[in-house]
Amino acid sequence: MKVLYEELTPQEFRDRLAVFPVAYLPLGTLEWHGEHLPLGADGIQSRGFFTALAKRIGGIVLPMLFMGPDGVTETENGTLYGMDPWTGEKQTGKKAREPGQLDGSAYWLPDESFLELIGCIFKQLRRAGFKAVVAHGHGPSTAAVAKHAQKWRDEYGLAVVNCWGSEYDGEGMGIQVDHAGANETSLTMALRPELVQMDRLSNDPDEWPLAVSGMDPRCHASRAKGEKIIELNLERMAKIIEGLL
Repeated sequence: MKVLYEELTPQEFRDRLAVFPVAYLPLGTLEWHGEHLPLGADGIQSRGFFTALAKRIGGIVLPMLFMGPDGVTETENGTLYGMDPWTGEKQTGKKAREPGQLDGSAYWLPDESFLELIGCIFKQLRRAGFKAVVAHGHGPSTAAVAKHAQKWRDEYGLAVVNCWGSEYDGEGMGIQVDHAGANETSLTMALRPELVQMDRLSNDPDEWPLAVSGMDPRCHASRAKGEKIIELNLERMAKIIEGLL
């Protein structure tokens, strides 16, 4: 079943839109997700989940974005963003690392530029005939879209939702509720196992993985857990999205 927007012919697009006019927007990054996960982990997870959701209930999956907003810190070493200044000291209780640029992270966009881009995308989606958009992935990107959801509903008549807000989130069983920890690692194991390299992480339990936030993926991540997370949230999101229509 073809669900990726860029792969559909015009007739295939018309057929899918007529049945279920929902667009799924994977909010990605090119961002350090530990030594064990790919730089594009955010978009890979959200697109993988959206593809499964579209095949189950309908809708069309857009190409992933890789630019997005994030926190910015000015230091003597220059401008740092995202996980660059993260030391892990508060979470782990261990000695903090020096803040610095993390290899491969190249995605930051000012909030106003990101929101302008999202607004243009949503305007085009409404023009194409969609009635709802599910946008999820990179945390700051998802939060920025959620904050302005009513604005786009008012301007374009689009219902805009994300995948957070379930009883599973606090249990680490939501969609992308940590940063390269047990949740995101498990999801990537389930969706793209060939991209996960757990042997890149130290076996020393006293050495916390660099720029990883959440439950320790070395102890608590598995493909089976990722598959369970996906199934729980497929059922939950199917009810939410069908309710929008």
